[in-house]
Amino acid sequence: MSGLTLENVAKSYGAVVAVRDVNLHLPDGQFVCFLGPSGCGKTTLLRLIAGLEKPSRGRILLDDEDITDTPAHKRNFGMVFQSLALFPHMTVGENVGYSLRIRKTHKAARRQRARELLDLVKLSGLIDRHISQLSGGQQQRVAMARALAIEPRLFLLDEPLSALDAKLREDMQLELRMLQQRLTVTTILVTHDQREAMTMSDLVVVMGPDNRVHQMDSPLEIYRNPADTFVADFIGTSNLLDGISSGSRAVTIGDTRLEVADLPDGMTPDTKVTVSVRPEEIHVLPGVEKGDNRMHGRVSFVRDVGSSVEIYLDCNGLQIVSQSTPKGRPAVQQGDQATAVLPPAACVVLKS
Repeated sequence: MSGLTLENVAKSYGAVVAVRDVNLHLPDGQFVCFLGPSGCGKTTLLRLIAGLEKPSRGRILLDDEDITDTPAHKRNFGMVFQSLALFPHMTVGENVGYSLRIRKTHKAARRQRARELLDLVKLSGLIDRHISQLSGGQQQRVAMARALAIEPRLFLLDEPLSALDAKLREDMQLELRMLQQRLTVTTILVTHDQREAMTMSDLVVVMGPDNRVHQMDSPLEIYRNPADTFVADFIGTSNLLDGISSGSRAVTIGDTRLEVADLPDGMTPDTKVTVSVRPEEIHVLPGVEKGDNRMHGRVSFVRDVGSSVEIYLDCNGLQIVSQSTPKGRPAVQQGDQATAVLPPAACVVLKS
């Protein structure tokens, strides 16, 4: 099977478990993001793949070849560290060609390769400039060019954009994604930035504070159909409503009956569940309307951020958040009675 495969991979440091029983298959040519909160094990997992750490148990395979015990320098992987680790006493070209120098590539060939890669990352003409003379964004590009010099089988990035300001970070995200698409190299990016993961990747691997993989899927599928309450809460914003399953496609939340798109397989009536509903799927109507999939209460807060309007509704102590465009803004104000309409297709049922 082509691609990278992890089988029951775990890593412990004494009594501390950093990664628990990871099973993944990452196809060739994909842009993959390891996403999760600090301390969830995503950087450790990347280091295990790179060969900088050895698993406590499990196997790592690349194109069906077991590389678990293969030293890092023999894996032919390119890696960009969070600190970049550029050599300040070398020029841009010398930094880019350093890995080729270690492999005893001829000087002229190293320089030619450096020129090609600097053109690729839009740094033409800077081959003889020193690292200290570059901006933060330019240094990021040099680090990427250096990692790509050896034509790596995998391109690994450990939060390389985290130190950049917001505008430059967005620009670099776009450039990195376009670069990956041109080269079609399998790329794994570690990040804690949800927006970065959701807008750049083909696949997102969501890791939780229990150091396990909770879900791997396309960004859109993870957003629309989270695997559990952690994913629903961590990815974007979601209304998480505790209730009881009451039928084949129904959940009871307090006095409200919600028709839902579906229930998880094997779920029986009277099972405790959590319903996830994204704010943009909820419609707010003025006044009190009773019926299925309707929860009424008082508007506790209205937040207008320009591109969207958020309505906070207090439904007898249960907070419901709705989001709309300025043109679709509900005709309600703070203190008004209102009804939140939760469409069945938007109600995703998760086991509590």
